[in-house]
Amino acid sequence: MTISSSLNAGVMGLNSNATRLSTISDNIANSSTYGYKRSQVEFASMVLEQKSSAYSAGGVRVSTFKDIAATGSLISTGNATDMAVAGRGLLPVTDGSGIGALASERELMLTPTGSFYADSNGNLRTQSGLYLLGFPADGDGNVGNVSRNSGISLEPVNISASQYTASPTEQIELGINLPVDATESDGTGDIYPLPIEYFDNLGRAHTLTLEFSPVIPGSGYSNNWTVEIFDSAGNPAASIGDLDITFDDTTANGGRIASVTATNGATYNAATGQVTLNLPHGNVDLFIGRPGDSAGITQLSAPFSPTAVAKDGAPIGDLQSVEIDESGFLQAIYNTGFRRTLYQIPVGDVPNANGLKALDAQAYAVSAESGNLYFWDAGTGPVGTVSGYSLMESTTDIASELTDLIETQRAYSSNAKIVQTVDEMLQETTNLKR
Repeated sequence: MTISSSLNAGVMGLNSNATRLSTISDNIANSSTYGYKRSQVEFASMVLEQKSSAYSAGGVRVSTFKDIAATGSLISTGNATDMAVAGRGLLPVTDGSGIGALASERELMLTPTGSFYADSNGNLRTQSGLYLLGFPADGDGNVGNVSRNSGISLEPVNISASQYTASPTEQIELGINLPVDATESDGTGDIYPLPIEYFDNLGRAHTLTLEFSPVIPGSGYSNNWTVEIFDSAGNPAASIGDLDITFDDTTANGGRIASVTATNGATYNAATGQVTLNLPHGNVDLFIGRPGDSAGITQLSAPFSPTAVAKDGAPIGDLQSVEIDESGFLQAIYNTGFRRTLYQIPVGDVPNANGLKALDAQAYAVSAESGNLYFWDAGTGPVGTVSGYSLMESTTDIASELTDLIETQRAYSSNAKIVQTVDEMLQETTNLKR
């Protein structure tokens, strides 16, 4: 009966608008919640098969979803571990039970932003209990081969083990000039010492001393130098390597290395220009230059000038802070100025972001509707960069929500009027029997 279908349509309208009111209430309540994604509704008409000239109302049905693909504005904060994805993508997180669980058993979740801090165990977490996950980096800051389609390679980000660190010296580069006049026949034969501080694997500082001695010829210029290398970590009086360096004085390659002979435990690679020294904490490569190359040690008519001596490594340092760059690399910064990459925070993406399953605390889980998850390096592919010192604001627009609230109230009242009218018509029908 068509009058009954009108009643059903009115009731469905009431239910649908009540659902819309619920989403509006949620959006307004979370208008100041960082990372909140606005809830939305979609109304769809229902059409009944018309079997006669009389029309039967089908009514309306409603579906709800989170607009997870929408991105909120980023605001700056004073906390280095406040993180947000600037653009498409989400950060990997887990709950408290996932900290000690195997990677295959850990609940993997995603969030667009988070104000992370180190808990008592050094794990980065939010106040709502979401723990940040990342790919652990080796001593050189590389993450190696990791799984991008699952969380099997992810680990809870922990900074407690990085409170103190030391980085041993492995590379030293010499950019110095030796005076050509010192190799003249009437030269004084003075030795030019060059002390270089380096660090072992325990963070202790030692000194590597290179003594450059010119070879004095009977006449003219020898263009030849001998170098003795001494290490304070061992016997400081015993050389750990000797070099015999001859320089070119031709028009094409004047002042550049012509040949190098290494003895007494040192080896020289002409292709790389490096001298390998065997120190107590391990081998150290000393770059002095390739034959015919202008880099490294030169011999020109200028004073002895060690102007560009560089080395890697750092002494033991105390952790001062952690920062994340746009590529998602989380770096520890020590009071010695040394930086060490601890983790790479990837950015997760799915084909249908709105198909993700919404969880508490602005977290989301992969579902059948969302499609398969893939972890990109931040700023590559379709995903955005990771922004430190930032949080993402809610995608709720208060003005729009209040406008929708008024519309919903009017629509609800109109549907209630339908129910009231049908009730009055049915009452009139009942009265016909009297």
